Amino acid sequence: MAVLQDILYRVNIRSVQGNMGAEVKDIQLDSRKVSKKTCFIAIKGSVQDGHAFIDAAIQKGATAIIAEQLPAIKKENVTYVQVENSAAAAGYIAHNFYGAPSSKMKVTGVTGTNGKTTIATLLFKLFSALGYKCGLLSTIQNQVGKNIIPASHTTPDALSINALMRQMLEEGCTHVFMECSSHAIHQHRITGLHFSGALFSNITHDHLDYHKSFDEYIRVKKSFFDNLPADAFAISNADDKRGAVMLQNTAAKKYFYSLRTMADFKGKIIDNSITGLQLNVNEQEVHFRLIGEFNAYNLLAVYGAAVCLGEDKYKVLQVLSNLTGAEGRFEYIISPKEKIIGIVDYAHTPDALLNVLTTVKKLKQGHEKIITVVGCGGDRDKTKRPVMAEVACTHSDSVVFTSDNPRSEEADDIIQDMEKGLQPSAKRKYISITDRKEAIKTAVALAGKEDIVLIAGKGHEKYQEIKGVKHPFDDKAVLKDMFDLLEK
Repeated sequence: MAVLQDILYRVNIRSVQGNMGAEVKDIQLDSRKVSKKTCFIAIKGSVQDGHAFIDAAIQKGATAIIAEQLPAIKKENVTYVQVENSAAAAGYIAHNFYGAPSSKMKVTGVTGTNGKTTIATLLFKLFSALGYKCGLLSTIQNQVGKNIIPASHTTPDALSINALMRQMLEEGCTHVFMECSSHAIHQHRITGLHFSGALFSNITHDHLDYHKSFDEYIRVKKSFFDNLPADAFAISNADDKRGAVMLQNTAAKKYFYSLRTMADFKGKIIDNSITGLQLNVNEQEVHFRLIGEFNAYNLLAVYGAAVCLGEDKYKVLQVLSNLTGAEGRFEYIISPKEKIIGIVDYAHTPDALLNVLTTVKKLKQGHEKIITVVGCGGDRDKTKRPVMAEVACTHSDSVVFTSDNPRSEEADDIIQDMEKGLQPSAKRKYISITDRKEAIKTAVALAGKEDIVLIAGKGHEKYQEIKGVKHPFDDKAVLKDMFDLLEK
C-alpha cells in the first residue's frame, strides 16, 4: 500500500482535484485490471486512448485517476491528477510505487538498431558466470536468475518493467541487463529508471513506419544517453558514424569501442571462421566462440561494460571466451553427409542482413554457393523491403523470397514490394515461394556439398503471425528436418 502523493514524486503535475493522501494498493494502465484503491493511468496509445476508459476504471474501484485531460464530470471520492505526459508519469509512478528497484541494482541498458539482444544476453551470461545473480529483459525472454519469463515486446511497459525489477531485487539480483528499443524510449517505458550504464551498438535504417524520419529515430536513441545521470557510464561504437553524436550531451562518463580506430576498448580481428573469432582485445589475444565482425563489435561492447562495472579485465575475457550468443543470432547447423552449413539469423533490417551475408562470405573456403531465404514483416516499415531484396540478391548466389510475419498484410503483396528494388541482373538470381517451409525446403534442395544456406528474418521466433493468428513455426526446426531428409 502506498500514498498517492508519494508515488507522484518527480511527475510533472498540472492540477489536482481531490485527496493527495489517498491510499493506493495497485497501479494499472488497463481499465479491465482495475480493482479497489487502484490508481488508473490514462495513456494515449497508438491503437486506443486510455482516457476513454476512465469511467470504466472508476466503476471497477479506481480511487485515483492520472490523465492529460480530465473528464468534465468528476466523481466523489476520486482524486484526479492532470499531468503533462501520462506515459512519462507512468514511468515515475511505477518506479516510486515499486520502491525504486532500479536504483538498488546495477542496471545497464543497451540501445541501437542491431546487436541489442546479443549484447544484453552476453552480459547476462557473463555476469551470471562471474557469480552474480542477474536479471535480463530482452526480445527473446525476460529472466530473473534462472527463472525464464517469455517476452512479448523488446521492452515491456513501465509498470511491467518496475514490477519485474522489484521481483529481481527481492530474489537477490545485483545486476540487470536490458534492451532499450527506440519505441520504449519514445513511449517513456524506461522513464524513471536509474541506469548505472548504457551502451550504443549502431544505428541504421529501421522503424521509419513509427518514427517517420531517420533524424527523429536518431534523436530518440540519443535522448536515452542525454538523460543518464553523472554517476553512470556511456559506451558507444566509435566506428558508427553517429557513435560520437550519441554521447554528445550526456552527463555520464564516456567510453568508446572500435575495430578501426583508437578507443578505450580496442579490438582487432586476427581470424574469423566457422569455429569462432580470434581477436586482439586491448593487447590480449583471445579466441571467442561467436562468429563474424558484427559479433566482434558485440564482444567489445560487453567487455567494455564489464570493465566499467568494475570487473577484472582478464577474468572477463577468460569467461567471455567460452560463451555462446543469443538464440537465433547466427546459429548454425551442419548437415552430416553433405556438410551444408545452415545458418538461422534474426536479421530483419538491410544493415543486419548485409552484416550477416558479409560474414557468411568470409566463411567460404572456395567456391561454395550462398543461398538466402528472406522475407519482410507485414505492418512494418515498407521502405526497407526493396532494400532487403537488393542486399540479398547482391550478396548471394541464389535467393528465395518468402513470407516472414505477414501479420494483417498479404504475403504476396510484401514479396512484390521486395521485388521492386531489384536491378535487372538480380532478377535472374531469385525465386518467390510464399510458403516459408517450402522456401526453406527449396533452398536446401538447391544447395550442393558444403554450400551455405542462410535463413534470415525470424531467428529465435517460434511462430509465424498471419492475419492476427500466431501459427507454430521454427526456422531452426524446419532446417533440421530438411537436413534429416537429405540423409535418408
